[in-house]
Amino acid sequence: MIDFCILGSGIAGSTIAKLLSKKYSVQVFDKAKGVGGRTSNKRLKKNLSFDHGAQYISPKSKKFKKFIESLIKKKIIKKWEGNHLDFSFKKKDTAPKYIGMKGNNDLSKYQLKEVKFSLASQIVKIEFKKNIWEITLKDDSKYQFKSLILTCPYIQTKSLAKKYLSKKLFNLKINMEPNITLMIAIKNKRKLPINSIKFNDKILAWAANENSKQRFNSNLNLWTIQSTLSFSKKYINQYKKNFNIINNIQSSFLRLTGFEKKNVVYKKIHGWKFSYSDKKTVLKSFWNKNQKFGICADWFNGPKIEDAWISAHDLMKKIKKNPLKL
Repeated sequence: MIDFCILGSGIAGSTIAKLLSKKYSVQVFDKAKGVGGRTSNKRLKKNLSFDHGAQYISPKSKKFKKFIESLIKKKIIKKWEGNHLDFSFKKKDTAPKYIGMKGNNDLSKYQLKEVKFSLASQIVKIEFKKNIWEITLKDDSKYQFKSLILTCPYIQTKSLAKKYLSKKLFNLKINMEPNITLMIAIKNKRKLPINSIKFNDKILAWAANENSKQRFNSNLNLWTIQSTLSFSKKYINQYKKNFNIINNIQSSFLRLTGFEKKNVVYKKIHGWKFSYSDKKTVLKSFWNKNQKFGICADWFNGPKIEDAWISAHDLMKKIKKNPLKL
């Protein structure tokens, strides 16, 4: 029987999986078709793709900076250099920006390189009985593990594991914010000297020029466009059915950048209902040594990729402090 089942292949899931795999057997499950969670990368064709989740990494803590530096040396991560335009009139962000060599899910791919994982596998039920965790997938298949770790958004965690959460964890006041992202490809042979744009707009918050990441050469300009928080909150439950949402985001982008509608050859919308939480909690992770049950995720610490990584390392410390009797 495998020692650890981990739900989620994002930064928290892939980080704790790599740390645990040095000593234990591990299997990761994710409902998506690819790894990365909120750092997911959407492929258009061949090597043309969009980072439609987290846009870049800006390390703050010494430990995470050191980790990113090690990935740069291994050519997993690189610096995203160029012109990042800011029309938001807020405090200018001068922190360095790092991205994956092929996609921002490269970090998760690297950490899961030697870990068994199953994609398109949504866990719908968990149950602890006779000192063993039994998980049930959407297709009704069941698996048993000695230990279980969840890395999903807080609302999903509460729904799936409410029987096993401490009162302190269950009562945390966490507000997960949504985000709506539009990916578009535009016919344009010119190489634009722009990496990203922060907008001062009611609909658009930010846009990234995927071509500026130097992962591909193409006559198409690929852009990942993120809507404002107010727009996302208003339409997150409608974006799949309401085509006006796509048109509103696209029209605003074309108006603000000068691109022509006739040159748009591809568009795809994606919604993150539980994208991030801006506030820190009193916890960094959760571990119940008696049930061999843990949780790590960015929402413990904040909205950034680094926050998920910190949570996973904190959970590993707790597991080491109370060695498992497997």
